[in-house]
Amino acid sequence: MFEELACTCDSCERELGDAALQLVYRTDAGARRAYECACGAVTVTVTA
Repeated sequence: MFEELACTCDSCERELGDAALQLVYRTDAGARRAYECACGAVTVTVTA
């Protein structure tokens, strides 16, 4: 179902990979990851 799910910039739609990853915050509820795109936008993802 999620085989093709990818992290993309909310602003310019570029794919964000490990090179763009700036911060990971983990709790018992999951992880939050902040990515900074080359366009300057920040995208935050939440995983359980």
